[in-house]
Amino acid sequence: MKNKSFRLLLMLAALAVFVLAACGTDKKEEPAKDGDSKEGETAKTEDIKFLSLLTGGTQGTYYALGGTFADLITEGTGIKTTAEVSQASAANVTGLDTDKGQIGFLQTDIAYYATEGEFMFDGKKVDSISALGALYPETVQLVTIGKSGIKTYEDLKGKKVSVGAPGSGTYANAEQLLEIHGLTMDDIKAQNLDFGESVDGLQSGQIDAAFITAGTPTGAVEALNATADVYIVPVGEGKADELIEKYPYYAKDTVKEGTYGLKEDIETVSVIAMLAVRNDLPEDVVYNMTKAIYDNAEKISHAKGEFIKAENGLTGIGIPVHPGAQKYFDEVNK
Repeated sequence: MKNKSFRLLLMLAALAVFVLAACGTDKKEEPAKDGDSKEGETAKTEDIKFLSLLTGGTQGTYYALGGTFADLITEGTGIKTTAEVSQASAANVTGLDTDKGQIGFLQTDIAYYATEGEFMFDGKKVDSISALGALYPETVQLVTIGKSGIKTYEDLKGKKVSVGAPGSGTYANAEQLLEIHGLTMDDIKAQNLDFGESVDGLQSGQIDAAFITAGTPTGAVEALNATADVYIVPVGEGKADELIEKYPYYAKDTVKEGTYGLKEDIETVSVIAMLAVRNDLPEDVVYNMTKAIYDNAEKISHAKGEFIKAENGLTGIGIPVHPGAQKYFDEVNK
């Protein structure tokens, strides 16, 4: 009888140990779940091991600058940063919003459309991005070659014209400039080509002109100038003022004589290139990114490097500025 009672006590004790062990295991697993990042929360600096910088096509200014910026950010933050090829502004907004990239080049007009839910972002308002800083003017260039005979916007009627991908920054610029000159996409034979494809099309005669919004000199247009007589179609007299009155994120700009072999200054318009980041990046990381770029602008060998200055860092920005970037600009622009 005593042996049976003793065996029963041992079995009950073993069962109690098993139950306690199971409970202990459950408690150990809970903090791991609680530690998972939740949507909208700011990431922890120590958890960020890699950053992607979304640029543009390989023949555009974004890509040309992207490698240098990635190196500066890597050095300034200690976080490995890589420049990624992309479809530029509008696609970069989507890439940032879906966390395919954490930093991206944008046009200021596209950033505004995204955060306000307008034009290509109608009904798709983006609230996950903020500004790091303004960089340089992006000139809207209507590029053609001498043998096309195109000298004015009115000459575009019935012509094959590259206007960029639908929903891209270039497409929006093309649509608005055509509008201010009394034209629509229906008045031209619109072609949806990127910068490189536009140059190839102009060289082969498959298209007559191409809208290219990028910092000048643009690599793709310089390449074209090596084999053809490049001409930039000027904005009509008084049309720049009309455009700016309706779309105030534009500014007057000039493609200088000698650029692409031009024999005279060409009057046109520009928007501003900027960098945007995800809102959930920590303040200290974005502060160090901003400092790394603007404090080392002299290391940027591209011609647009001369425009990248801390005193111009908030010029033309029409969306909220990330607190980390704001902290940097407040310090240096006292």
